Amino acid sequence: MGMFSESVDVQCAADGEPSSLLWAGRSYTVCTEPVRWYERRQWWAEESRAPLGSGPGVVDHEIWRVQVLPSNPGRGSEAPEEPLTLDLTRHIRSGRWRLLRIHDALRPRTA
Repeated sequence: MGMFSESVDVQCAADGEPSSLLWAGRSYTVCTEPVRWYERRQWWAEESRAPLGSGPGVVDHEIWRVQVLPSNPGRGSEAPEEPLTLDLTRHIRSGRWRLLRIHDALRPRTA
């Protein structure tokens, strides 16, 4: 499992669940129901102070575990590609998404 932080473009369904993403020049489709949870972050190391009454985005951050398949599989490939399991996080205030973890296969090559 690799852990890092890299920007990723995520499209969401009407209910807010990730449905597709663009990462490393490739587009992927979410192929199973995503799972969401919140993790405590070290806000005291990143912010000088947590505003009273703030929680999501300051104390916790939203994590989504998704399984994805390439939207346009590589041509000439005889074996179907295995799904990738990724952990994504969405910054509450800005709405920006980041890729945090890759759970299975190697990271795709960039062109």
